[in-house]
Amino acid sequence: MATIEFLLNGTPTQCQVPPDTSILTLLRDHLGMTGTKEGCASGDCGACTVAIKSPADSDFLSLNACITPAHQLHGQHLLTVEGLSANGELHPAQRAMVECHGSQCGFCTPGIVMSLFTLHTQQQKRPAPLTPERLEAALGGNLCRCTGYRPIRDAALSMSSHPWQTPQWFDASQPATVALSPSNTPDDDVALFAQPATLEELTALRRRYPSARLVAGATDLWLENTQRLATLNQLIDVTHVESLRHIEEAALNGKSGWWIGAGVTYSQLEPLFEAHYPAFAHLLHRLGSQQVRNRGTLGGNIANASPIGDTPPVLLALDASLELTHRDGCRVLPLSEFFLAYKKTALAADEVISRIFIPRLAEDAELKVWKLSKRREDDISGVLGAFHYRLQGGVLSDVRIAFGGMAAVPQRALHAEAALTNRALSQESFQAAQQALGSDFQPMSDVRGSQRYRQQAAANLMERLYLSLSAPTQEVMLHAYAH
Repeated sequence: MATIEFLLNGTPTQCQVPPDTSILTLLRDHLGMTGTKEGCASGDCGACTVAIKSPADSDFLSLNACITPAHQLHGQHLLTVEGLSANGELHPAQRAMVECHGSQCGFCTPGIVMSLFTLHTQQQKRPAPLTPERLEAALGGNLCRCTGYRPIRDAALSMSSHPWQTPQWFDASQPATVALSPSNTPDDDVALFAQPATLEELTALRRRYPSARLVAGATDLWLENTQRLATLNQLIDVTHVESLRHIEEAALNGKSGWWIGAGVTYSQLEPLFEAHYPAFAHLLHRLGSQQVRNRGTLGGNIANASPIGDTPPVLLALDASLELTHRDGCRVLPLSEFFLAYKKTALAADEVISRIFIPRLAEDAELKVWKLSKRREDDISGVLGAFHYRLQGGVLSDVRIAFGGMAAVPQRALHAEAALTNRALSQESFQAAQQALGSDFQPMSDVRGSQRYRQQAAANLMERLYLSLSAPTQEVMLHAYAH
C-alpha cells in the first residue's frame, strides 16, 4: 500500500491504509480522532464535515469525510474540529456556538462548527453580507436532528464579534510529495490508488488497469462502499490531472461557448453559470450541499450515467458535446449520443471524459430548469425538466426539452419539441406538447415517484413553462424553486 503524506491540523502525518478507506475511517479507526462523527455515511447529514486545503488553494473547503477517499489527502492539509482551538482559545465558530446555545445533543455539532469555520475564513479574507441565501448555502449540508437551527444561525451571525488571531497551523507549509503511483505489474487483485498528473498518464493507466475505477469527487462512487459494502480495490484518482481542471472559452462547430474540464467542481462552475446560465446556477444550489459542490464534478455526473443525474438534462437542452480521450487520441461526441441504456454509455473501455463543451446561450434564447424532489435542498431528483427555446413574435423556435427521471437515461423529449417548434405560443400548442410526452417517455415507478406521478409532473412542468411565457410579469412559482 502507498504511504499517504499530509498535514493534520498543521502536523505532518503519514499512514498506510487500503484504497477504499475514507477520511472518516482514517480519522476514527486509524488515528483515534473521534471528534468527527458518522451520521448517514452517504454525504447527506454533514456530521462528518472536515476542511481541506490543497497547495493550489487559498481557502479551506468543507467536505464530507465519510465519502472522500483518504488517499486524496496526499499532499493536502486536513483540518478537523480537534485542531480549531489555539493556545487554549476557542475558534470564533466554537465560541459563538457555545454562547448562542447552538448545540443540543451535540452529535452534529462538530460538523456544523467546521462549516462555520470555512464560512468564517471566507469572511476574514473577503468580507460580504451574511445574507439568508449565503447562510443557507454554507449550512445547507448540515442537519440538526434536534431542530436547533435558530441558535445555529445566530452563532453564524455573531462569529465576527469574537476576536481571532490566525494560528500557526493555518498557514503551515504543506509537505512536498511524490504522486501516488501503481506497481509495475498490472494485476486485477493488487490494491491500487494512482494519482496521474497528466492526461497522458491517466489514459495510459486506464488502458493498463481496465478494471480500475476512476474517482474524482467520489460523491456517488463512494456510496458503493458505505451503503453496499462493496470493496473498491483499484482506484485511479483524476483530481491531480491539471488539464481536467480548466475552463476555456472557445468555439465548436461554429458555436461559441466554453470547454469545461471534466474535473471542474460544481463550486468552481458557479461564477460561470451565474453569469451566463442563471437557471443552471440555481440548479447547482439544489444539486447538493456545499460539501458536495466542493467535491463533485461535472464530468463525474455525466460518466455516472444515472437517469436522475441533475446536470445531464440541462446539458442536453443546451446541446452540449463531450471530448472523449484515449491513449492514441480523442473524439468529440454530442452528449445526445452518449447515453445508450441504463448505466451504459458510448465511452470505450480505454477512454475517459476529458472535457465538456457548452454552447453559449444566444441573446434571444432562454433556459429554464426545474427540479422536483422530496426535499427542496440536498436531495436527488424525482423529475427534472430543462427547457431551451427562443420566442420571437409570439412564435417558439430552437426548442430543446430534456428530462431526467423519466427514462432509463437522461433524454430529449423529441415529440414534445416537435409539437412546439415553429408554433405560436398558445395553450393549444402546449397541450399538444403535453400529450406528446406520452410518446417520448414511459417512466418507471420507484421510491421517488410512481409512473403516473412522473407523467403528470412532466406535463405540469410543461404547463409551468407555458404560464411563465404567457404571463412573464406575473409570479407563477416560488422563487426558491425556480427562476
